[in-house]
Amino acid sequence: MTTTEVPRPSFWRRAVSFALEIWGVLVRPSSIFSLGFLVLAGFVAGIFFWGAFNTALELTNTETFCTSCHEMRTNVFEELKTTVHYNNRSGVRARCPDCHVPHEWTDKITRKMQASKEVWGKIFAIINTREKFLNHRLELAEHEWARMKANDSLECRNCHSAQSMDITRQSPRAVEAHQRFLFTGQKTCIDCHKGIAHHLPDMRNVPGWQ
Repeated sequence: MTTTEVPRPSFWRRAVSFALEIWGVLVRPSSIFSLGFLVLAGFVAGIFFWGAFNTALELTNTETFCTSCHEMRTNVFEELKTTVHYNNRSGVRARCPDCHVPHEWTDKITRKMQASKEVWGKIFAIINTREKFLNHRLELAEHEWARMKANDSLECRNCHSAQSMDITRQSPRAVEAHQRFLFTGQKTCIDCHKGIAHHLPDMRNVPGWQ
């Protein structure tokens, strides 16, 4: 007498079956805990999750985190230290997130999702040496300039308000540029202030740059 072996379900079929079983457990009414207890437990769990999420978000929004990889620490951060945004007479220091991360929560989440692509660059060592960084410098700068151009230099304006400028204390050249371009909305901060915190790449092929 011979028996016929039943074909074993495929991996994906077994995975779907397992997922459906888990879902069934989750949606099945509890016979042990009351509805009020489950709602309260869900509320408390939500608070813990939200607190943990925001804590992790803020930890990734610090200068220490930004400079934890040597690509940033030995390149752009060292350049920042030589500028007025890092060391000045007033003692007010601009940190990496102040200029590169929006302050509003929804915009911040969007920016964090965009920045997650940098993990790919870290894994595959795209700019892990000074030479590689310099080779990609223009491309990296253009991405950031385009982002700041699109949001009307939002991060700059968080500290530098056109309405609060006392142009009588500015140089004649700055007064002319601000009145002609900034106050009229023809240009935004990043159009004229590229390289204010980091060294510029080769600008010969950048449109409109003189």
